Amino acid sequence: MPFGNTHNKYKMNYKCDEEYPDLSKHNNHMAKVLTKELYEQLRGKETPSGFTLDDCIQTGVDNPGHPYIMTVGCVAGDEESYTVFGGLFDPVIRDRHGGYKPTDKHKTDLNHENLKGGDDLDPNYVLSSRVRTGRSIKGYTLPPHCSRGERRAVENLSITALNSLTGEFKGKYYPLKNMTDAEQQQLIDDHFLFDKPVSPLLLASGMARDWPDARGIWHNDNKTFLVWVNEEDHLRVISMQKGGNMKEVFRRFCVGLQKIEEIFKKAGHPFSWNEHLGYILTCPSNLGTGLRGGVHVKLPHLSKHAKFEEILTRLRLQKRGTGGVDTEAVGAVFDISNADRLGSSEVEQAVSVGDVENGAHGLCVHTTCGGFLGVGERVAVTWIAPSRPSGNWKWVAEPIGRLSFCNFQFPRSACKSQQVTRPFEIPYFLLYNSLFPPKK
Repeated sequence: MPFGNTHNKYKMNYKCDEEYPDLSKHNNHMAKVLTKELYEQLRGKETPSGFTLDDCIQTGVDNPGHPYIMTVGCVAGDEESYTVFGGLFDPVIRDRHGGYKPTDKHKTDLNHENLKGGDDLDPNYVLSSRVRTGRSIKGYTLPPHCSRGERRAVENLSITALNSLTGEFKGKYYPLKNMTDAEQQQLIDDHFLFDKPVSPLLLASGMARDWPDARGIWHNDNKTFLVWVNEEDHLRVISMQKGGNMKEVFRRFCVGLQKIEEIFKKAGHPFSWNEHLGYILTCPSNLGTGLRGGVHVKLPHLSKHAKFEEILTRLRLQKRGTGGVDTEAVGAVFDISNADRLGSSEVEQAVSVGDVENGAHGLCVHTTCGGFLGVGERVAVTWIAPSRPSGNWKWVAEPIGRLSFCNFQFPRSACKSQQVTRPFEIPYFLLYNSLFPPKK
């Protein structure tokens, strides 16, 4: 597995057929898009800093992906990558971000007061809540392509900016090179620090070069506001705390992030942003807001359901293991977060993680499926049905019973839970099932 990009101009001595990668067994967005014709069109181009098409795609070539999980398969080396290699990135972005077109414009909303509710996710099931984003400093190449000097300059800028924060955000920077292995591992186990560079995606893209040089973590005194420096992006800004008060986590995130952005801007180093792609980041999956709002939540029953993956997909949610990407769920504890980053605002994406309407507590699942409920299981059932043939709709909430399909649409959180006293089969219907049982 390469630790850096090794492409050079000698490749142009060979024909396209001789250089085109074998993508026949790959399942990622890059492989889906990159035809031999497109490869020939783009392979001779490079950005002003020297990033090439082969640099973009190497991580996707080396990592074919999972048969059932579509990865992205390409990265940007600088802000210009998204335009110079637009023939690749535009269709990848469209595919990954639900049809987002080159003419579309991104929107942003960091006014935390626009998030209504979300302060009462059940702590019996939601173990912790976090919101994170990435930021790139304009004028510097991104981690897959930056030099040692650039990386160290980004670290120095970040230390100066972060050390000027006050109040609830006052904190300290801890460089990785000064930590013992035990100290690093403890921070990783506590979900404060990024993992050591073992991910094949990280290694193949060149982001792990010179590790741990100029990498580190800054956090406030309460360890509720953190900034990772020079991991996958220049900065990863994180707000987190135990329990289910997503509203407070989001408030701290918005306020702290805007303070950091203002400090960088005053120092003459604004973050990379444009009206089409929003905030420019290394991975196309993070373009737009870069926001991943998530909860660590216990799902002992739902996680065993055959349609668990489909349920999350329908809700535009994604799951990771307890320790994040490429980890297993320990004790049925999953990291559930929003799948969308581009085309919707930070507030809208936070809402997608926690169903905050009408005081509903938590992530809600609605899916069309058949199923079987066992004795003692508790479930809330709601559906929407036509009130008359004209097609107008009304909300219908009934106790559990034998149900049948009748053009149900997505439900609203407006029903009480019922306990099953005898096993019975649920036919094809639109189920509303809280990811964790309703409060008694």
